[in-house]
Amino acid sequence: MNKKQKKMLSRILSAAAIIILLKIFDARLTPWFLKLTLYMIPYLIVGGDVLRKALHGIKHRQVFDENFLMAVATIGAIFVGTYNGIHGMETDYLEAVAVMLLYQTGELFQSIAVGRSRRNIAALMDIRPDVAYIVTEDGREAVDPDEVEIGTVIQVNPGEKIPLDGIVEEGESSLDTAALTGESRPRDVAAGDEVLSGCINRQGSIRIRTTKEFDESTASRILELVENAASRKSKSEQFISRFARVYTPIVCYSALALAVLPPVILALLGRDPLIMQWIYRACTFLVISCPCALVISIPLSFFAGLGAASSSGVLIKGSNYLEALSEVRTLVMDKTGTLTKGNFAVTEICPSGIDADRLLYLAAHLEGFSTHPIAVSLREAWGKELDTAAVKDIEEIFGKGITGCVDGIRVYVGNHRLLDEIGMEYTEPDGDGSIIHVCADGNYAGYVRISDEIREETPAALSAIRKAGVNKLVMLTGDAETAAAAVAKKLGIRDYRSGLLPEGKVACVEELINDQPAKEKLAFVGDGINDAPVLSRADVGIAMGALGSDAAIEAADVVLMDDDPRKIAKAIRISGKCLRIVWQNIIFAIGVKVICLLLGAIGIAGMWAAIFADVGVMIICVINAMRALLAGR
Repeated sequence: MNKKQKKMLSRILSAAAIIILLKIFDARLTPWFLKLTLYMIPYLIVGGDVLRKALHGIKHRQVFDENFLMAVATIGAIFVGTYNGIHGMETDYLEAVAVMLLYQTGELFQSIAVGRSRRNIAALMDIRPDVAYIVTEDGREAVDPDEVEIGTVIQVNPGEKIPLDGIVEEGESSLDTAALTGESRPRDVAAGDEVLSGCINRQGSIRIRTTKEFDESTASRILELVENAASRKSKSEQFISRFARVYTPIVCYSALALAVLPPVILALLGRDPLIMQWIYRACTFLVISCPCALVISIPLSFFAGLGAASSSGVLIKGSNYLEALSEVRTLVMDKTGTLTKGNFAVTEICPSGIDADRLLYLAAHLEGFSTHPIAVSLREAWGKELDTAAVKDIEEIFGKGITGCVDGIRVYVGNHRLLDEIGMEYTEPDGDGSIIHVCADGNYAGYVRISDEIREETPAALSAIRKAGVNKLVMLTGDAETAAAAVAKKLGIRDYRSGLLPEGKVACVEELINDQPAKEKLAFVGDGINDAPVLSRADVGIAMGALGSDAAIEAADVVLMDDDPRKIAKAIRISGKCLRIVWQNIIFAIGVKVICLLLGAIGIAGMWAAIFADVGVMIICVINAMRALLAGR
């Protein structure tokens, strides 16, 4: 509990203890004004802030809220008890004080529930660096990132997080972007390249000239999106807000009519108007009508759903998107980085003039000292211990490849740009994947094809997505037809489109949206870098590891933090459960209140029934709403 919640709990317990003592000695509390004075002590202890809020609302012409209803109802009940005391009848102030006590208990319960959801969301990521090292004449100085101005040169050594967005001024390195993009492949950077805060420097020391202040840098913007997720209201929340704005004035005027009209009619008929009885019923009516259960539990249900999603590694940027996820029936998925790993494995070895083992030996040994994923895949394909003594004079040709001497002969390993640079004739092979050319002793020795692999979790993810209610799966890719067909066949995806540029993907999504029923939604899942246009066009844009891209941050509605496609089905299940809880609360709360309002108006339901209809229903709905926190388990 925070300090405010502890203070509220202390007031509730103090008031409850005083109420118990007063109830024990109730028979001895005479005359009536002594009883009134004593019962006002717990009433003001527990209800003082409600009265202040009600007065504040009246002062600012925002009268009709739950504080006003509770204040008027309890003051009315106290007035009825006082009237009875003055006229020598039995007085009872317990109901009025109990209403305020239980109302505040419900408020405390709701506050704790919201706090728990907030903690789940706040703990989603720890990507914002705590320190920046600015370059000085004496070396570097540690400062708070908030204090670093645009244009300042900072130094980031291996193993450190980049604290602010900027441009590399000096040095070359490989960055681990997994915390932002979920991409397992490191990103090579050199002077002139843009880098993002939150990335981890893996290799060389680099100096960066900052281009954004700390609050505008990528890591800070991501956290801001997390914190503001609950501000985007769903259609259900908007309905409840509109309902409460109309409903509350109606019940207030209805209660006034209930207190005034029946006594007037009875008086005109020459009968006892029973004024106090009808005022008591009007007070009961107000307590019953308080819309706390709906106003509190519905947003809390969505907030808990957002918390459950965030604790499962899914960032949903608003309850409106959480609601839309429950209606997704068509899921369109990009291939590379979504259905496939986005990293590499050797899939083909094509020697020229030497045998395949010798070709792989040369490539693996020359790349033996690199941490680049392509080098790792070559070493893994070789599968034997490297003879490091056989390799000398290694020189990396940035962005093109590497050269050195292996077993005394000059070897070049790299892409087609490297071969162009050294003037080697070659033929670029067809097909998908990355081609690593090898030249040895002045001759072209062949190539190794390194291809992206299907994720191990993809088949299970697709199965879970279908079970979650998605009845149409479509794969889009910019790859050639043969590569797309091979992946689609392996995954059992019947509908796929290949050779697409970003605008082609948008056209496909628009076609699918136009063909689907009006009440169904389409979601697109992409890597978030080149897919920003189609992420924006889909009903729900889901980004796989897209947090490193400004375009992706703006375009995606849902972000899978750990790049796991199985989380798509989990997000859909969480949204479905959350919406079921929302409608359970709406039906239950409105149903109970309608029944109790009718019973209260005709005098069958008293103040204790009103307490259940208000506080009891609110607590039940809040407990039910908190089930949404468990939706991700």
